Amino acid sequence: MTTARAFEFSGRIRSFVHAGRGVAVMLASQHNAWIHATATLAVVVLGFVLRIPSASWCLLTLAAASVWVAEAMNTAFEFLCDVASPEFHPLVKKSKDVAAGAVLLSAVGAVIVGTIVFGPYLWG
Repeated sequence: MTTARAFEFSGRIRSFVHAGRGVAVMLASQHNAWIHATATLAVVVLGFVLRIPSASWCLLTLAAASVWVAEAMNTAFEFLCDVASPEFHPLVKKSKDVAAGAVLLSAVGAVIVGTIVFGPYLWG
């Protein structure tokens, strides 16, 4: 039986440090993360330039966050697969492809949201 540990502020800080380290590893090791970072920056700049309303910011934030979360999970999954199966295995390849597909689906969704939000400003 495990006993619950008391809330420790220093433990929360350590959690943020570990999470930040994970984001840094993702940015350092995944070329696509740089593409996501560039796209995110472009969306933020365009949003400020066009002075979009707060509801649109919410949609764009959720769309961008979904891409970042998918990329982070894909990165973690790839690292874990590489440890579990250092040699090529067709099922590991399939699982990595599915995880990469999740990033693609999320990115396509984000592009659709961006088109819906920015379209009226750019083409209207």
